[in-house]
Amino acid sequence: MKIVAILGPTASGKTDLSLRLAKRHGCAILSLDSLAVYREIDIASAKPTPRERAGIPHFGIDALGVDEPFSVATFLELFEEARAFCQKEGRDLVIVGGTGFYLKALMEGISDIPPVDETVREEVAAMLRDLPRAYAYLQRVDPGYAARLMPTDRYRIEKALQLYLQSGWPPSFYFAEHPPRPLVETLPLFEIALEKERLWARIEKRTEKMLEAGLVDEVAYLEKTYGRAPNPMKAIGIAEVLDYFDGKLSYAKMQERIAIHTRQLAKRQRTFNRTQFPPHPQLSPQEAEREASKVLEG
Repeated sequence: MKIVAILGPTASGKTDLSLRLAKRHGCAILSLDSLAVYREIDIASAKPTPRERAGIPHFGIDALGVDEPFSVATFLELFEEARAFCQKEGRDLVIVGGTGFYLKALMEGISDIPPVDETVREEVAAMLRDLPRAYAYLQRVDPGYAARLMPTDRYRIEKALQLYLQSGWPPSFYFAEHPPRPLVETLPLFEIALEKERLWARIEKRTEKMLEAGLVDEVAYLEKTYGRAPNPMKAIGIAEVLDYFDGKLSYAKMQERIAIHTRQLAKRQRTFNRTQFPPHPQLSPQEAEREASKVLEG
């Protein structure tokens, strides 16, 4: 079984490339997208349509409800599911998406964490009602680990405190004794690199198409069904529409803000891919398809 990963900023053409590779080589696809994983978020996530996915086994798309949490651990479970399927069916796997953090976790692994008792969860939840105080507590029990976190990083402070109270080990000591294990030993990476002006134009066009496809109606449905609390409701393309509903933005300004925020995301993705992964080729979509095909055919 061979695995390749397609990287690139949002709107660079990764999805189209992955579909072409999958059709040509009979591969399955694992999505790295932190929004496409949710059912009913179809337009805002720019996920491939059911028609585009027809005949291609997909993992990591429509896997969770909007109000269900998504984490690195969940993504790694999806990878294991995709790998088991490909091994059974004799297929190769294409990993594609813009959330490079999940791919990095796949390549570097994560440490095994003990299950957290409900009493520990409740104790930490009570501590987090005063976040500065909870952070100060973490500083006392593990100053080195706390120094790596922002005092406002509620999620990581919560996980660190849960680990400490459950295991009795400060996180730094626990992770030193339980180092992460990579799930994939070698993984060819191919990154799509477009000129900035071309990428910006593609983002503008995609934003326009999303609105024409009914983005506003989709967000209205999501808000009515799930409210604004779930994490996906803060995503680019959804948050701006909610501001439009609140009268904070005109329709034109909403469209502009979506494009601006998407460009900012693309910049962050390019920086992450450049600094967090081993050296890998920066290619045009055509070159990336050709080079990935060589691996899949080899």
